[in-house]
Amino acid sequence: MDVVEFRPEPSQYAWTFGGAAPVREVEPGTVLRLWCDDAFAGRIRSVSDVASANLDPRFLNPQTGPFAVRGAEPGDTLVLHLVDLTPARDWGASTLVPFFGGLTGTDRTALLNPPLEERTWIYEVDRARSTVTFVAGRSDLQLDLPLAPMLGTVGVAPANREVRSSLTPDAFGGNMDTPEMRAGTTCYLPVNEPGAIFSVGDGHYRQGEGESCGTAVEGAMDVTLIVDLVKGTSPLWPRLENDDEIAVVGSSRPLEDAWRISQVEMIAWLGELLGLDRLDAYQLLTQVSLAPLANVVDTNYSAVTKVAKALVPGLRPHDGLHADLRARAVSLI
Repeated sequence: MDVVEFRPEPSQYAWTFGGAAPVREVEPGTVLRLWCDDAFAGRIRSVSDVASANLDPRFLNPQTGPFAVRGAEPGDTLVLHLVDLTPARDWGASTLVPFFGGLTGTDRTALLNPPLEERTWIYEVDRARSTVTFVAGRSDLQLDLPLAPMLGTVGVAPANREVRSSLTPDAFGGNMDTPEMRAGTTCYLPVNEPGAIFSVGDGHYRQGEGESCGTAVEGAMDVTLIVDLVKGTSPLWPRLENDDEIAVVGSSRPLEDAWRISQVEMIAWLGELLGLDRLDAYQLLTQVSLAPLANVVDTNYSAVTKVAKALVPGLRPHDGLHADLRARAVSLI
């Protein structure tokens, strides 16, 4: 396998999906070893740093890339297998951003209440113990929490030449913020533009489902992934596969519409994989699916529908491509 290493300079960050020229073209089957900055581009480093003073909302979620994939055409499926995600710093940061988060007034939910007090938490990373440490700001409580690295933002250029902020999740992927996007996961994305034009970023050292306050334990990440391509077929929405489950991410507002998207797309996927008509797939989904929230804070909300392979034998998308990628990844770790 060809191996390409890329560590962007800040001037090379992409801040949108679509509208950015690819930094290079890669062949299907290429291994990418990348460095990704955190969502704050390193501007939040201590508990005295706050969003209103340190962040420019135009420059959040810096993306590494985009990359063009040789031979990718609209109607194909871009395949990204996450081999390894390793924290690239010994600290991560989470902060309250004024009028942003699931439990405060926002630009979409207008209230007369003032914004929440700004506060920042810095989490120490203990690599040997694989933990991050929560330190309360107004008490002596400290808790060691397991590292659970993930990528908040993985996506391709949107359809119809749209240019979308790297803060937004939609059918092209983007800022989905789902903990399912972890090492060992294969992500299937629709190709909307020649070359697919994909980027990744927004490392999270851990995050609860829903990302309630709007920021995870944000941190820079070393990323190893394998790029592949499936010709002639394309999902409508991002699909994920790991050793135990298949999943779909839907993004919209209100939240129930994000959930509906993920449910409908999973019904379609079950129909494709198992030869079921729509209503049989609907009935099966009703009895076996789980529906965790990914985020309830972004410009669109994201919901996940997933189905366990152990409950439903025969879930082998693309003739077992995920298992093949897992086998290829063994030599890279």
